[in-house]
Amino acid sequence: MTVYEADVPGVGKKFEIDLDDENRLIILIHHDGRREVYHRLGEDADSEKLFSLTGKQARQVGSILEGAYFQPVELDEVTVPLGDAIIEWTEIPSASDIVGKTLQSLNLRHRTGVSVIAIQRGEETVPNPNPEETIQTDDILVTIGTRDEQAVLSELVTADQSDGNIDSSDD
Repeated sequence: MTVYEADVPGVGKKFEIDLDDENRLIILIHHDGRREVYHRLGEDADSEKLFSLTGKQARQVGSILEGAYFQPVELDEVTVPLGDAIIEWTEIPSASDIVGKTLQSLNLRHRTGVSVIAIQRGEETVPNPNPEETIQTDDILVTIGTRDEQAVLSELVTADQSDGNIDSSDD
């Protein structure tokens, strides 16, 4: 990301931030503390004013953007005691071929590598579900596994019945 800074005589300072090849964010800071935020799409395009903030509002928004209130986790940089494993929440749509099947019959750990550690069913949580637990529409499976294993589960959950992916007879 490239940031350009320029003095604007009689006004204040202007900062232009390249967001990508086409988009540029422009922030004009007035001497009285006001900030104006503009967006420009393309080199020759006019800038469109998005909003204006007082100095106090700008500092509050800035602290939010900086992460003072909430610091998100950059998943690509996470190091946890789980090694390469991550915990994911996978919603089961009504069209999923795994609806109505038990965890035992699906044999998810063998087929995908993930372990189901809980099922969120509406307001109810089923912790450490037993193998006889039946998957229902709109359940949310809480699973632990690597990113690749989670991706395999996601494909399985959304698989078409006609492609044969859900047949667990070979397990």
